[in-house]
Amino acid sequence: MKNVCFDLIRKKQGFASRITPTIAFSIVALALVCMIGIFAPWVAPHSESAIITNDSFAPPSSSLWLGGDYLGRDVFSRLVYGTRVTLFLALLITFLSFLSGVTLGFVAAAVGGKVDMVISRINDAMLSFPSLMFALVVINSLGSSFPVLIITIALIEMTRVYRVSRALAADIMLLDFVEAAIVRGESKTWIILHEVLPNTLIPIAAEFGIRFTYAILFISALSFLGLGVQPPEADLGVMVKENLQSLLYGAYTALYPALAIAVIAVSMNVFVAWLLEGSGANISTEL
Repeated sequence: MKNVCFDLIRKKQGFASRITPTIAFSIVALALVCMIGIFAPWVAPHSESAIITNDSFAPPSSSLWLGGDYLGRDVFSRLVYGTRVTLFLALLITFLSFLSGVTLGFVAAAVGGKVDMVISRINDAMLSFPSLMFALVVINSLGSSFPVLIITIALIEMTRVYRVSRALAADIMLLDFVEAAIVRGESKTWIILHEVLPNTLIPIAAEFGIRFTYAILFISALSFLGLGVQPPEADLGVMVKENLQSLLYGAYTALYPALAIAVIAVSMNVFVAWLLEGSGANISTEL
């Protein structure tokens, strides 16, 4: 039985030999961001909502490492907590979208026939709606809360995940070792778990990274429009929106969260490209 898991072991040294300074920076940046998110209460010197000074956009000092925001709160502390909230929401959204999208994609490819046609046509109909417009309509109707935000974006991302996972599974279902399993009388569930899933791990993992990045950008965009995370809680999009006026006063308060979004997005995309290059896989990165 052909299995990509064995290929992963053989390619381990190949991955290590291709680590360039850019790849190393991306890996370190992602690891650092994850550590900041996990240990936010211990990293941040102040509470995210604590007002430290009466001055708007106060300059950096010993108590305000990156200065203050428009209400006099510590920008560094809010940046740490905002990164934590953004990463948590993006991770949960991506997990839910993959749990549903990959399951439906594999089932549609394995079963085929009317099941595949019905699921695919429903998915195509959902894809026809502009993502941002769909999210705005749903969140405006149901209110901006964490459950609504998570489910709405996960539903949007699921349609992209379904398309990729179904295409991968459909290609594998045509291979000889899958036909041999069908001749042996193996069930569809057995084939999905033992033949399809192991042979799609690398492209599925890469797609997870891409969707994780898109989830961060989507959350930040909604927060910037006022429909994402609501103050006084912070996320990176909220921080950009709240402190845009700082640029008029020569402060860089709005640039710190924008830079954090850019570093996370670029680092994740560089890491995914490196992962795909080493595996020889090719998947769609279309929004």
